[in-house]
Amino acid sequence: MVQFAKKLKADQIEEWKGFYINYKLMKKKVKQYSQQLKVGALDRRHVVKEFSRILDDQIEKIVLFMLEQQGILASRIKKLGDYGEVLLQEPEISKICELREAYTDVGQDLLKLLKFVDINATGIRKILKKFDKRFGYRFTDYFVATRANHPYSQLQQVFKHVGIGAVVGALSRNLADLQDRQGSYLSIYDQPSVVPKDPIIDSIQVAVDKVTHTTSLIQFLGQHALIIQEELPISAEEQIDDQRYHFMSLLLNLVNTFLYMVNTYIIVPTADDYAVSLGAAATVCGVIIGSMAVAQLFSSVYFSAWSNKSYFRPLVFSSIVLFLGNILYAVAFDLNSIAILLIGRVLCGLGSARAVNRRYISDCVPLKIRMQASAGFVSASALGMACGPALAGLLQTNFKIASLTFNVTTLPGWLMAIAWLSYLVWLWISFREPIPHVDVIPNQVQNNSGDVEGGQVEENLVQPLLLTLEQKHDDADEDADFENHQEKYVLSHGPANSIRSAYRLLTPSVKVQLLIYFMLKYAMEILLSESSVVTLYYFEWKTSAVAIFLACLGLTVLPVNIIVGSYISNMFEDRQILLASEIMVCIGILLSFHVTHHYSVAQYVSSGFIMFVAAEVLEGVNLSLLSRVMSSRLARGTYNGGLLSTEAGTIARVVADGTITLAGYLGQGKLLNTTLVPSLLICVASIIATCFTYNSLY
Repeated sequence: MVQFAKKLKADQIEEWKGFYINYKLMKKKVKQYSQQLKVGALDRRHVVKEFSRILDDQIEKIVLFMLEQQGILASRIKKLGDYGEVLLQEPEISKICELREAYTDVGQDLLKLLKFVDINATGIRKILKKFDKRFGYRFTDYFVATRANHPYSQLQQVFKHVGIGAVVGALSRNLADLQDRQGSYLSIYDQPSVVPKDPIIDSIQVAVDKVTHTTSLIQFLGQHALIIQEELPISAEEQIDDQRYHFMSLLLNLVNTFLYMVNTYIIVPTADDYAVSLGAAATVCGVIIGSMAVAQLFSSVYFSAWSNKSYFRPLVFSSIVLFLGNILYAVAFDLNSIAILLIGRVLCGLGSARAVNRRYISDCVPLKIRMQASAGFVSASALGMACGPALAGLLQTNFKIASLTFNVTTLPGWLMAIAWLSYLVWLWISFREPIPHVDVIPNQVQNNSGDVEGGQVEENLVQPLLLTLEQKHDDADEDADFENHQEKYVLSHGPANSIRSAYRLLTPSVKVQLLIYFMLKYAMEILLSESSVVTLYYFEWKTSAVAIFLACLGLTVLPVNIIVGSYISNMFEDRQILLASEIMVCIGILLSFHVTHHYSVAQYVSSGFIMFVAAEVLEGVNLSLLSRVMSSRLARGTYNGGLLSTEAGTIARVVADGTITLAGYLGQGKLLNTTLVPSLLICVASIIATCFTYNSLY
């Protein structure tokens, strides 16, 4: 984090320093108001009004400077455009090159302005969070609600900056046009036949994407993995990653992810039949499916801790345990033992190495391909989710070898046992253990104790106007004991070292996003796990029909993410998509209820697709927002953000599968409505919670 702060300081432009947000002043005001409120010198209403005025003045200063610089850049582009029109009449190679260089210079200055906007937007978000934390008051909600939608909003200029967008468009168009025309002016002997794209255009696009949160499909998919990107200097991070990265090891991690998801969902279409064949009720399928998730609650923690020391050994252990678990699942039929079946599923859950898969991408993959690797992780999960039920539908056979039975219920276990044994051999031959990761603590730490008070949330937004160590000594409240700076650095910037410290890093916004994640996983698990029982009761579907239905649901994952990631997320704000998709999930749940005498296939299938697709859209934007509002201290370590989201989702699955089994005691006729009621209540609660924290997602 200190390296990130130094990088931000280095990015500041000396001659523009007077136009950045005066973060030091704002922070001192927060401290001053806090003291005055304690002694009763001011009331809360006066503090909010006064602080709003000061922040408005700071934003106005930033915006007016932005507009001035936009005008200067627009004027330069206009003059260059006029000159280019004249040059078209009698083109000269030397003058064309000069014109291109002039456009490039404008592009470099535009990049400086974009960085200026990004730094100030970061400073505004940081000071709003600091005020909320210090006073326990939702000032951000008030400020954003009153300023963001006002017709004369200057806050919108900082976060939307339409004027800069116009300058970016004009410059990019002129540079691209000049690049296209240049080939016709020169001989093929003077330059290559294929003219490369001007790199300044790509640099500008990257900067624009950063300040506008524009996403590509790869970024949108990658965000599903919740691998928080730490903004460290590229050179230092890349130097470490290149030594730790091994393509085949990454591929083995992704294959592990794929096989585990296949293993999870391959039994869903046949779990009720297996339970009945062993003398249990069909609704015991909830326990059979959910027992794997129960074990995963514990395996996620110890695998995450184990991956601090090794990646190879936990993957080997995972493969062996999953091999044994599937063998037990398969032989339970011939042993006529529901206990052996459940032990097998528990072992499969104990072999869940998704925490290792995620940590490998986070710690050992270079930044330049980390987002692609994260997208691969999500795609492998989605593909496994679709392939699991599809494979179950293909295993329609029945034969015996010696005393072992191979039928539609046992073949999923045998097939996955063979798959994990083959994977174990491949892993043993091809995996390369990465060199240990070493976190370097800087010799000099610019510590700001105001950022982490009493172990509360560490704010990962760094102030634009960084103070020197000498200046900080002037303020006793913000002074750090220099002799103990390394210990303080670890405490305030290191990863969370316990569940308790990780929980204390969760702001209300993060908690709401985790609630939403719980809700969508609960709703999806109810839909998937009870599908075989519900469809058999209402429509008399066979295993193959259930498998086709579940496979079709799984196949919607990637197309939906393509549409949302490439188009919808760039047309609307994430918080708007979040609320809309929550409402759609709620509509899907309502449409699923059996309220009339006749319950049709069309009603069940259509409502199921609405619920599932809306939940998929919701998952993407939910994890995107979660990665932005979550503390950077949760990027690494055992108790990282990925583990917390995995635990939330796994608990949701456990509760959902338990609900199915308990509802089964009321009879299969009441199973559907009984299990949908909790889904509806949790969904409504998440919508209400989203409305309360809506402005904090700005």
